[in-house]
Amino acid sequence: MEVMSIVESLFRWIHVVAGVLWIGLLYFFNWVNANVMPKLDGETKKKLVPELMPRALYWFRWGAAFTWGTGIYLLLYLFYHHKLALQDPDAGLGLFSGLMLVLVLVAPFIYDPLAKGPLKDPQTAFGAGVALATLLLFVFQWVGGFGFRGYSIHLGATFGTIMAFNVWFRIWPLQREIITATKNGTAPNPDAVALAGLRSKHNTYMSVPLVFMMIAQHATWASSPVTLGVIVLVGWALVYHIYDRAAKVQGF
Repeated sequence: MEVMSIVESLFRWIHVVAGVLWIGLLYFFNWVNANVMPKLDGETKKKLVPELMPRALYWFRWGAAFTWGTGIYLLLYLFYHHKLALQDPDAGLGLFSGLMLVLVLVAPFIYDPLAKGPLKDPQTAFGAGVALATLLLFVFQWVGGFGFRGYSIHLGATFGTIMAFNVWFRIWPLQREIITATKNGTAPNPDAVALAGLRSKHNTYMSVPLVFMMIAQHATWASSPVTLGVIVLVGWALVYHIYDRAAKVQGF
């Protein structure tokens, strides 16, 4: 038991450190870098981008991988192995509880076609995303039988899984294409630029409520799906405001 306690603590430590690295770079890309790059001339971009972006994206994508991997381990160990506040004390883990974990893992494959189609428009994605997140909380509660700690951390895990998918299978491949084009002095494919930017923006919006789900496991005042849905809305409104503010910050 002592060994597992040490392992759990180490995984928590790695989870937080990797998360800080990942999310910190996400905010740098979206609120700093995105407002600087358009002001640089072609020759400067040709020199800067191939040196800066591969290094930043290296830490970005591995931060995502370690955050997600340690997070899934902690979810499996703490909630499914120890049944820690996952359900009512007298309830056992059943088929539907296990299906909630499957839902977390397949979430990117539901999100991806939605993001390419119905949720491609930013305003539609904002409102529909809040509604879908709230609906998912009710699914975790009613179908999975989870209590507050269970359904809140499963929503966080869903966001984190989608975000990690975006990093490795959408943003990174597109950024390699964009960096190569810039290095060769040619204009990047505008569709690649737009898609990479959109998925990065989606990740930025999901990251703020995700952090709340990670740190607020004892926030009993928020212990209802509706309240957590409002938290998602408030978090996304905050991100919207920061995007607006970031565009107005000027250099010397």
